[in-house]
Amino acid sequence: MNHLQMHTSKIALFLLLLMAQFAFSQQDGYWDKDRVTTKEIIVSAGDRITVRTEDLPTGTTEIVYRITLLDENQQMANSLTSLLKAIPDPTGISQGAAGAVFLTSKISGDDKCTYGIFSSNALAKEYKEKGKTENACLFQSTPVNKDARRLSMDKSSCLKAGMEYLWFGFESKNWIMKQKIILEVVPWVDNKLSRGWTTENRQTIIKQVKTSELAKKMLNSDDFSLCILEKMQKQYKFQEFQNLMAIEKAKAFKDFGNACLSEKPANKSILTSIRLDALHYFKNRKYEQAIDLLQTGIIENGNATVLDYNALGQYYLYSKQYDKALKALKEGEKIDASELLVQLNMAHVYLLKGDYKKAKEIHKKYNGQNVTTALSWKNKTQSDFEDLKKAGFKNDDFDRIIRLLED
Repeated sequence: MNHLQMHTSKIALFLLLLMAQFAFSQQDGYWDKDRVTTKEIIVSAGDRITVRTEDLPTGTTEIVYRITLLDENQQMANSLTSLLKAIPDPTGISQGAAGAVFLTSKISGDDKCTYGIFSSNALAKEYKEKGKTENACLFQSTPVNKDARRLSMDKSSCLKAGMEYLWFGFESKNWIMKQKIILEVVPWVDNKLSRGWTTENRQTIIKQVKTSELAKKMLNSDDFSLCILEKMQKQYKFQEFQNLMAIEKAKAFKDFGNACLSEKPANKSILTSIRLDALHYFKNRKYEQAIDLLQTGIIENGNATVLDYNALGQYYLYSKQYDKALKALKEGEKIDASELLVQLNMAHVYLLKGDYKKAKEIHKKYNGQNVTTALSWKNKTQSDFEDLKKAGFKNDDFDRIIRLLED
């Protein structure tokens, strides 16, 4: 490779890296040229004046501002916005005054002023009327004829999440003639934050989700609530969602909730939580809550497995709703007739309904097999009967079945 080719390759590599950096930056945020503050301010000799910026867009995390004092016939050579076009993101400008020197206007007058930045109209008013600067988030005490700085939310008290405006206050140091000051403020908007989903706003939605019908039935609805929040953030800006009618919000919550329950495999942790919560209710003899949660969170959304129908059948069994228990177990049998936990619970239902003959047929058919890899049909039956007795069930046929299994 000759010298010219090497030089060309280096240039190409540099441009490629520059473009990659630019593309990456653009994904993070943008200079909002539509919300730029550009104001020509006339300050009377020795006077103080305050100016409010244009509204800062939602998601503003940084600003760059430029102050330029001009003589009577001077005009700005270029705008701050035009200079920032060459800077893809704020990292190209170091914090404070020193890093933004190259952004200052090449043209400026001889007049000078001091200035301060205030976070509220009340503080700006105190400055204008009394000259108070102790509450300024930034105060330039040395008179200047031009200045430019970058302020960021993480390093300056001037910017806070959700802030709509800033107020600039100027004091003329010309005691004879009026001054002309050009104020330019360009906000940097974070793409993600521009959608308005601040921590506070996300918490607001989470609280609303937790009051939904299904979430209230769950012992731990965190995964479910976060899933709905994530879907909401993708589809709506926060303010867009807030502007919906109540009926539209309710539908959105319902649709997102259904999606969270039905989308595989993302729904796995949510469904697991629902099953565990239902089981917890069952173990604490809260059969109605167990049934309701399993029905609402699993069955009605088409996510039921054979073991879900087995659990539902068991919950109905313990609540003495034998026909509903049998119906649920037969639904499970349709999915997998070889699942012996379902068959055993069906035997229990028949026995408690007084149909010893059908219960006996099932026990004779499956006795000798294991219901799980480590638990025999006989041992599981004995264990189930003990649990039923503890729950208040009495049936003379329990002993008859045990004798049958021992023969």
